[in-house]
Formats: sequence, C-alpha cells, structure tokens
Amino acid sequence: MKRLLEVFDKSSRTVLGLMSGTSHDGIDAAIVRISGRWSVVGGRQKNEAVKLLYHNTYPYDAEVKKRIGKAFNGTTEDICRLNFELGEAFADAALNCIKEAGLKSKDIDIIASHGQTIYHIPPLEGEKGSTLQIGEASVIAERTGILTVSDFRSRDMAVGGHGAPLVPLADHILFHEKGKGTVVQNIGGIANLTVVTERLEDVIAFDSGPGNSLIDEAVKELTGEKETFDKDGRMASKGKVDKALLEELINHPYLKASPPKSTGRELFGREMAILLVEASRKKKRKPEDLIATLTRFTAESIYDAYKRFVFPKYNVDQIVLTGGGSKNPVMVGYLRKLFMKVGKAHPTVELIDDLGIPSSAKEALSFAILGNETISGNPANLPKATGAKKAVVLGKISL
Repeated sequence: MKRLLEVFDKSSRTVLGLMSGTSHDGIDAAIVRISGRWSVVGGRQKNEAVKLLYHNTYPYDAEVKKRIGKAFNGTTEDICRLNFELGEAFADAALNCIKEAGLKSKDIDIIASHGQTIYHIPPLEGEKGSTLQIGEASVIAERTGILTVSDFRSRDMAVGGHGAPLVPLADHILFHEKGKGTVVQNIGGIANLTVVTERLEDVIAFDSGPGNSLIDEAVKELTGEKETFDKDGRMASKGKVDKALLEELINHPYLKASPPKSTGRELFGREMAILLVEASRKKKRKPEDLIATLTRFTAESIYDAYKRFVFPKYNVDQIVLTGGGSKNPVMVGYLRKLFMKVGKAHPTVELIDDLGIPSSAKEALSFAILGNETISGNPANLPKATGAKKAVVLGKISL
C-alpha cells in the first residue's frame, strides 16, 4: 500500500501501456510520460502533458496466436491455461520494452494492461452484458515488480455500460482543438470511432461495426492459413466487388442500431467469415472478389455510421484513421472516396502516423492514460459513449 500511495502522490508518472487487440497479432507496448491528471467528473484538474517515450510491437509466435484464436470458442481449461501464459507474454513484452527504451523497471511507475479480449457480450434490453479479457495481471506485477492496472472494461459494465469503447477520454486529451471537429476512427479487428469535441461532456463514441476481423478470417480460410491478413490490400486490389453481397451486408441490423453500442468477433468474426467463404465458393467467385467485397463493406459500414449518427449532430473537419486498417491502402482509398460524397465541405481523411502518433502505439498509449487516471482515483469512462449509468474509476490494481 505504501508503494501505491507513493505513486499516487506523484505529479508526473511514467506509464507503460500494453494492448492486444481483437486481431491478436501481438502485444503493443508504449512507454508514456504523463504530467497532471484529468477527471470525467469536473473536467480538467491540472494541465496534462502526454509524451510518448518509446513503443514497439511484440508479435505472438504462430502457436500462441493459433491458441488465442481457438480460445475465442474454447473450453474453460483452454482459457484458464492461456490466461497465465499470456500473463507471462505481457510481462516479457513489458520487460523487453523497458530494456529497449534504455530504462529499468524502477523507472516505470505503472503498467496499464488491457489484456486480450476473449469474449464480449454487450448488454441488451433487459439483459446484463459481460466481458472477458485475459493476460493475468498478477503474473505481470510479479514478473516486473511494477504496480499493474488491468481489467478496465468490467467496472463500466458493472454500472450498465458496454465496457467499450473506453479510449474516448484519451482521444479527447490527444486530439481536442478549439473550433475544430475531429473524429478518431480506429480500424482494428472491430472499427470504433470517437467524436472529439471541445467539451469533454459532448464527446460520443461507439463501435461502428467490423474492422479487419471479417477480412482477416476470410483470408485465413481462403488461403488455408498460409496468409493471416490482406497485406497492403493486395488481394482486395485484384478483386471485383460483389454488389449483391455488399448490399446484403450493408443491411446488417447492427449497423442500424443507435449508440451507445459495442460489438466484437462474436458477431463479425470467424463464424460469419466461414459462411461467406462457403457461399462465395458455391458461386465460384474468385477469392480476391470476396476480400474486395469485405474491404468495401468495412469502409461502407464506417461511412454509414457517420451518415446515421455523426453528421446530423456534429460538424466534422477531420477524420483521423488509426489501427491496422489504416495501413491498408485499398481501405483508405475507399474511405476517402466515400467521405468526398459529403460535398465541398467534406472532412479530410488523415493517417494518425502523419500527425505524429504511430498507429501501432495508439491503443497502448491510450490505456497508459487510462491507467494513470485509475491510480489518480479519477473516473475515466464516458457514460455518453458506453451507456453506463455513471462515471466510475476503471480497472483493478495488482501490487
């Protein structure tokens, strides 16, 4: 407890964020220097400065990646064993990141670990939701000797929220600008967006639908897992969009549901991708045609979310793309063309890397900010984004 109080009393902290997304390619790690603190209740408490000191990604080996994929629909034993195994992997990533940055464990005040999402059940009308992230925090704390904050999503869900998206506070801190409307559009396994406004209380965020999840799973199925994603959009660039299938996909009920809302691989994942691959094979379509169609669908579903829920209420000057999908030139090209439909005053579509924040560091950086708020005792969820009944302090602390 003494150590916790010592970290609490610091006006500036060095935080190491850890994140493994729904694409489960590896562990993103970011070391961040944070001065000051924020609070959802009462707004800014002190001027906060966020400086990214170092970041890297530590890929899972093929066997671990395969086991994570299996755990999405695995047995209790699978998940139990993997929880501790991933705890070791996250600890290794943290220690390697610290060493590569030229630092020592004693230089890090907090580790903030999102973990690996295994299953996510959004709350439905009359039914409570649930979520499960693994990567045992006690193992991370023990191996590194660093105070560790984990399991950020559960507390929000305990007060009726979706437990997602949780990064809007970080997006506001990083991107809000007086007189300018910005949307941070993440395209990870699932696509989510944050409408960043001048006032924190006006910020909204939600999962727009699939990101890379359907594309990745279809690529694996079509190539016999020789390929795990469409690198640089190569398959999509060679294919022809199936307009009939695109029309069917864009009418998915999730896209029409109003925020707050969240989704995951349970809806837009392997099961759906396999059905689409089987149907495509029956029609004797080229593999590239399905990937082109799914890439276009992902872009269309993102644009559709703006038409329905963003543009009617907010002025948007700039859309900032982040996540793995921002590395896919076909996806980015589709999005730029779609947003030009808005007219002469259409928002610009920018890549986050061009704005000085590496895409591969963004999510880990965001959870570093959230971990800092946890130790400060500040609520960090935005009820307007998650649907929670109130703002709460997120995460669990392992000393």
